[in-house]
Amino acid sequence: MNEPLSRSPAPRPLVDPTACDREPIHIPGSIQPHGLLLVADLRTMTVVGGAGDLEGRLSPDWLGASLDALLGVDASAIARSAPIQGSARIGFVAGRGETFEALLHAMPQGLLVELEPAPDVSLGASEVLAALDAAAVSFERAPDLGNLCAEAAAVFRRLTGFDRVMIYQFLDDDAGVVLGEARDPEMGSFLNHHFPGSDIPRQARALYVRNRVRAIPDSVYVPAPLRPESAGLARLDLSDVALRSVSPVHLQYLANMGVGASASVSIVKDGMLWGLVACHHRTPRLLPYELRMACQSLASSLARQIRAREEAMQYRDRIRLRGAEDTLADRLSADASVEDVLVRHADDLRRALRADGFAVVQGSTVHASGRCPASASLHRLAEWVADRSPARAFSTHALTGEFPQASEFSALASGLAAISVPGDDPLVLLWFRAEHVEVVNWAGNPHAKSAAGDEKMELTPRASFEAWTQTVRGRARPWSVAEVETVSRLGHAVLQARQHRRIRDLNRQLSATVVENERLLQHKDFLMREVNHRVQNSLQLVSSFLRLQSRRLGTDAASGALAEAERRVAAVGLVHRQLYAGEQLESVDLSRYLIDLSAEVTSSLGAEWRSHIHLDLAPVLLAADRAVRLGLILTELVLNTAKYAYGGAPGPLHLRLDQHRDRFRLVVADRGRGKSGQRQGFGTIMIGAMVQGLGGTIEDEDNAPGLRTTVTAPILPA
Repeated sequence: MNEPLSRSPAPRPLVDPTACDREPIHIPGSIQPHGLLLVADLRTMTVVGGAGDLEGRLSPDWLGASLDALLGVDASAIARSAPIQGSARIGFVAGRGETFEALLHAMPQGLLVELEPAPDVSLGASEVLAALDAAAVSFERAPDLGNLCAEAAAVFRRLTGFDRVMIYQFLDDDAGVVLGEARDPEMGSFLNHHFPGSDIPRQARALYVRNRVRAIPDSVYVPAPLRPESAGLARLDLSDVALRSVSPVHLQYLANMGVGASASVSIVKDGMLWGLVACHHRTPRLLPYELRMACQSLASSLARQIRAREEAMQYRDRIRLRGAEDTLADRLSADASVEDVLVRHADDLRRALRADGFAVVQGSTVHASGRCPASASLHRLAEWVADRSPARAFSTHALTGEFPQASEFSALASGLAAISVPGDDPLVLLWFRAEHVEVVNWAGNPHAKSAAGDEKMELTPRASFEAWTQTVRGRARPWSVAEVETVSRLGHAVLQARQHRRIRDLNRQLSATVVENERLLQHKDFLMREVNHRVQNSLQLVSSFLRLQSRRLGTDAASGALAEAERRVAAVGLVHRQLYAGEQLESVDLSRYLIDLSAEVTSSLGAEWRSHIHLDLAPVLLAADRAVRLGLILTELVLNTAKYAYGGAPGPLHLRLDQHRDRFRLVVADRGRGKSGQRQGFGTIMIGAMVQGLGGTIEDEDNAPGLRTTVTAPILPA
């Protein structure tokens, strides 16, 4: 199991290291020659192409053969059960003098079948499960991330048998650092060494997320191309194929490291590539399928443990910071101004975020605590923060890279966490961390360029991996996620406190205004009472004069005319009473007004009329001046009904009021004699004038028997 492979030296191809990020490594057009690849048509299940020594190791008649017959298994059924763009294990397949382990990949371009040499001895399921269980227990016992990575490296080395295993974490700048290592004493150590981001190109990192295990059993090989050329397979996507040939730049990279075989296992946390398990061996070494799957499972377990430790650390950090947030919130809720609270407790705010300095900048005012840049620099920095991240938390541990002017005070403030609090007088909160000079050990000079002569000279990746020390300046201790969240919440708390203070001030002003308005309303109410009293007195006086005059006149016609005038004056007076009695000072509830008006008019006609009037009135609000016009119309219509429909005797009278959208309708209907002729008396003329003033219409129609009069007009004046 895992015995060294035989190999023959291969000529090194000319490579261009600057093309790494552009190289389409997922379509190399070839495979590693230790295995075989078959490409079958999805419809016919016949082999249309392949790669490797298929004639010598599988069958001389492979091309055009049935995939089922060639493999000796029902590959069609396996393909149907495999997920789209997924993989499935076929099992062991007999070749010409050797046994292969077969994997099937269902792709849109066809079925891809990988054939790898089967190990002499296979691991049993119980053996693999026991090893994984023991590894999980050891991971759980690791007290911190460093010990976890060291234990993981040892476990992966025992499982794979490689000479050196490293746990490699990607950093924010795409560079990486070795956090854990297990190795043969004769192998060099890269523990705590950094590797530049260019060592693993961007497209390679994307493939590491998709294809979690990558093995190169022999770093010195001649790629086996896909054939025949007529099949057009040169650009076949081999992203999921374990046999996929790797970039010649990477092969040269391994040769420069003195590595004969390698394997990489992705550590994927929350769908993102956290790091790699990098395995190196001095001589060729196979990593069979069953071990690759065990490594993939083990890497998933490691990723869960890494996440658990990071979350635990963030939780402890959040608990500590939450106390500082709650304390500030309590202090901000007091009567003191927000600015005074921030100034008085500046030292507490600085210590809460483990900062070396803290500053509050508001307009031309600056208050600093701890080690901070000069006031002029703080003003420039506050303006930059307000423009860059208004109302959002901002953080960096390399301020000079974001704000070049910070080089003047980088020793005091290489790290910055800040937030701008908007308002009439904006406020900027600044936390500083001093420069932390760091000595970084690199595996070779990351800035060295490959030497290049003429076009025929071989271009190579980094040739040296000797330890290279770099002193990094202009950086501070990074801010944690929890600390940046706290900056955001503190800014929000300050904003809320300022808003609440503003609301309290406005409420006090509003309370004073309300008191003054109540006093003015009382004064207005007194004036209204006085005006209403005088208007009612005046109308009552006019009504009394009309009544007195009607008694002195000898003719019935004159007395009737004066009595009608008196009723018209009463209708106007009733509107004034309704206005004063209601809550609306400019409008009248027509239903209430018409109820009172009809009662008053029928009372003047005689008590016997009350039992004959039927009211169906919907509530409609109408302006006072329009209500007066409608009241006069109703008065005239009721008087006309009594005079002409029933000859002065009481009779049925139906009053109806309703509203349709923006118009109202008043219906006065009787069961009397009906309309005869065209009357043009004073009342009729007045009704026409009032309807015209309302911008409405009046219609008379036969009520069979009797007369039905409908007045329709807009509620609001045109």
